[in-house]
Amino acid sequence: MNTKTTISISEARVRLFEIAEEVQSPHTVFSFTEKGKPKVVMMSAENFESWAETLEVMSDFPSLRKELKETQKAIANKTYKKWAKFDDVFPGLIKTKAVVKKVIKKKVSHKK
Repeated sequence: MNTKTTISISEARVRLFEIAEEVQSPHTVFSFTEKGKPKVVMMSAENFESWAETLEVMSDFPSLRKELKETQKAIANKTYKKWAKFDDVFPGLIKTKAVVKKVIKKKVSHKK
């Protein structure tokens, strides 16, 4: 649920600490206006970091939106692609990881 509240900067100045608490709720945003025009937005630091991370991912993968649309269309039409399995892409990695875990476990049990 997205909650957006619009208030004047003057009102925000008076209610600053209260607003700072309110924006800690997920997806809660305040928009502050000056002379009726949007001027500033306040959101939690966690929400801001999430937005910044999303923007970074989208810039790293410029065709992401197109690929998501294609995926949604494929799901709707039930025309799925056959994706490579993890083992096909990284052969032996899971086995290597399991061996490493066993070795570490042995070393830890010998120390006791």
